[in-house]
This record gives sequence, C-alpha cells and structure tokens, in this order.
Amino acid sequence: MTDMEAAHLTPEPAREDRRGGRPAAGTDPQKRRQILEGAGRIFSTAGFDASSMSDVAREARVSKATLYVYFQDKEHLFTAICAERRDRNISEILSLLDTGKPFETVLTEFGVEVLTIMSEPFVVAAHRIVIGVAERMPEVGTEFFERGPKRVATALGKYLDLHVAAGRLEIADTYFAATQFLELIQASIIRPRLYGAITEPPTRAEIEKNVASAIAIMTAGYRPRGQR
Repeated sequence: MTDMEAAHLTPEPAREDRRGGRPAAGTDPQKRRQILEGAGRIFSTAGFDASSMSDVAREARVSKATLYVYFQDKEHLFTAICAERRDRNISEILSLLDTGKPFETVLTEFGVEVLTIMSEPFVVAAHRIVIGVAERMPEVGTEFFERGPKRVATALGKYLDLHVAAGRLEIADTYFAATQFLELIQASIIRPRLYGAITEPPTRAEIEKNVASAIAIMTAGYRPRGQR
C-alpha cells in the first residue's frame, strides 16, 4: 500500500489522573494524535504489511510501551487511522441526501461522491487490509462494515422511504434497494482495483457513466406500477 495518508483525529476529552492534572494513561489526545500521525507516515512509505509496531513507535517518537497503552496491535491502530477519515467522508456524503432537490439530481450527486471516495487508492487499500484481517479479527471487519457501508446504506434507505411515502417510488424493502444502488455504481470500477488489476483511479466520466446507469436501473425497477 503506497497511498496511505496520515490521519489527524479530532482531540477527545482526556480524563485527568490525580498527579498534577495530567491525563491518565492512554487518554492524552496529543499523544494519540502523535502516534496516529507517525503510523500514517510509516504505513504510507513502507506499506502496512511491511511495517511493525517498532517502526511506528520509532516514527512517532514514543516508546513501544506507550504505543501499546494506546493501541493493542497494528490492526487496531490502522482502523483508528481510518475512522476519522471515514466519519468525515460519510458526514459529507449523507448531507447530499436533500429531500428538497429532485430525486435523480440527489442520487447523481450522492452516487458520484460515494464512488469517487470508494475508488480512492487509500480507501481501496483500506478495504484490502480489513478483508485480510477479518477472519482472525472479526470485530475489526464488523466495525468497519457497521460504521461505513451499512451506515451509508441505512441513510439512503431512509431517504428512499420518503419518496415511497410520497408515492414516487414503490419499494418493499428500502434498505435492500439502497444496497442494490450502492452495488450497481461500483460495477467494473471497484473490483478490478480491489484485486490490483487496475491501479489508477477512474475518470470523472467513468464515474458519472456508472452512476447514471445505476439510476436508470433503479428508477425503472422501482417506479410505481402504473407508471411502468
């Protein structure tokens, strides 16, 4: 993995211990950020698989003992780096589900943004890593899915609910329909990059073509029966 970027997490409130008001072990937000930035740099240059916790400690300028107070292993350290970027991206994506705009306009903006982010080298590499560790650390895979893909699909499903209620769409299971749309926009773009067959990001034209096709399929399939 060569496109990892260091993440900058929003500082979290730190609990103070009883010795001069210093943060308790493992709760100092500045130290946590220092570790995450160091890990981001070492992962981006050496790659995730080739990097060790010793490498991270050296790059972050902390002891290994301190590093393990904050993160129990390399996999949890990596998921912490992903978390801030993921949450920021998803917040921006979900803000596009504006019920005040035409349905197809919203789905176009939403789909283009989702696919653009999903096809970024960092995100593709993150998916590879999570898939690689999920069998022996299922909690990592579960957290990645619940806070990422499922969160997006759930929000899109709720958006579709509003159009169903207004009589514009006829959908029995809006969450399922949302996952269908999210799968459709990925066709021929994500999987080749996930497997390493293609390394460069797709063009804007490729992304827009995929999204337009997915919208056409969705609207044709879920248009009220009297309008088909």
